[in-house]
Amino acid sequence: QVQLVESGGGLVQAGGSLRLSCAASGRTLSLFLMGWFRQAPGKEREFVATLNWSGGATTYADSVKGRFTISRDSAKNTVYLQMNSLKPEDTAVYYCAARYAFHSDFRSWGQGTQVTVSS
Repeated sequence: QVQLVESGGGLVQAGGSLRLSCAASGRTLSLFLMGWFRQAPGKEREFVATLNWSGGATTYADSVKGRFTISRDSAKNTVYLQMNSLKPEDTAVYYCAARYAFHSDFRSWGQGTQVTVSS
């Protein structure tokens, strides 16, 4: 099993930027996808972005496309989410998640980091 620890959340004004980090440890060899998800108060958790761990291919939710960038540092087993042009509706707890090739879903989750965007 892989362990995930997020960091980098905080309070930022609308239009500002933040970079989230997700450090992975443990069983990282068979990782297939790394992803970022978020959950706003009173709402269900939603997909933000994914990255193919070996090939680097990325996908994004329409709501963040062009503003957020998911990337990795393989040497550090760390995934990043660069968030630019932040909006108040981006306010949420952001979670890092990992999926193995032999699983059909994300089963490893971090503890979450709060991102608050003020208007």
